[in-house]
Amino acid sequence: MYDVIILGAGPAGLTAAIYTGRAKLSTLVLEAAMVGGNAGIADIIENYPGFPEGISGSELMARFKQQAENCGAEIRYDEALDIYPSSQGIVVETRLEKLTARAVLVATGARRRQLQVPGEEEFLGRGVSYCATCDGAFFRNSPVAVIGGGDSAVKEALYLADIASRVYLVHRREGFRAHKALVERMHNNERIILKLNQVVDEIEGDEYGVKQLLLKEVKSGQAEKLPVEGVFVSIGMVPAIGFLANRLQTDNGYIVVDESLMTSMPGVFAAGDICSKKVRQVATAVGDGALAGAAITEYLKE
Repeated sequence: MYDVIILGAGPAGLTAAIYTGRAKLSTLVLEAAMVGGNAGIADIIENYPGFPEGISGSELMARFKQQAENCGAEIRYDEALDIYPSSQGIVVETRLEKLTARAVLVATGARRRQLQVPGEEEFLGRGVSYCATCDGAFFRNSPVAVIGGGDSAVKEALYLADIASRVYLVHRREGFRAHKALVERMHNNERIILKLNQVVDEIEGDEYGVKQLLLKEVKSGQAEKLPVEGVFVSIGMVPAIGFLANRLQTDNGYIVVDESLMTSMPGVFAAGDICSKKVRQVATAVGDGALAGAAITEYLKE
């Protein structure tokens, strides 16, 4: 029996563990893959307060992990397969065992939807990115491409237009799903060049990073080489919700929470990118984790 079981060792989960650990609550953090989540694979993070020179995602998340452990949290590599209430508390079934807690925090995050094309994995962190606000500054005065046609893609293109020498927006359709006001701003920006009705076939480069995109026209199949040094993939997020979709109230796959981050199941909270929210950054995940940790502490006291 634990006071708190946290699913996910990303920024939200580890921050919550720091708070519950300092409150002397027995805390277990379960991580199915890699401590740090999306933040852990970031080449460098420059927009997290306290690190004016920037810090690698792996180092920042290692510090989060160490601090959580220093506060008494236990971190274990295992994957939760189900959670449900019982007379003893909330049961968490994992691949290895069955655990019980007085409260559970879901902080399993979300992952960026990938293009699934050759070169995408190879050049991740060396030209391929899924976050313009995280990595855009590395491409100052360089040509870049944004892939996508929704609000997030257009916003990323507009953001990068103030940094890059030229921004190509590659979209598989003629029209945009993005808000009309955003699309109008994009059309009025001379640095943004549209590549419509085209898809990415391959991302090419060398040992130094990305050098060009291979594009294909959707209808004709005609190929085109597009010289760029950065590729920002913005085709949506996929919440890592799994079995929880049948247990908790969701909105477009993301968990719905109240002001204290409680879900539709009493005693189960959610924090970070798994929640229905507008901004998904390390800083906002940390804020969620702090709120969830404090809310869980208060909930258990009551």
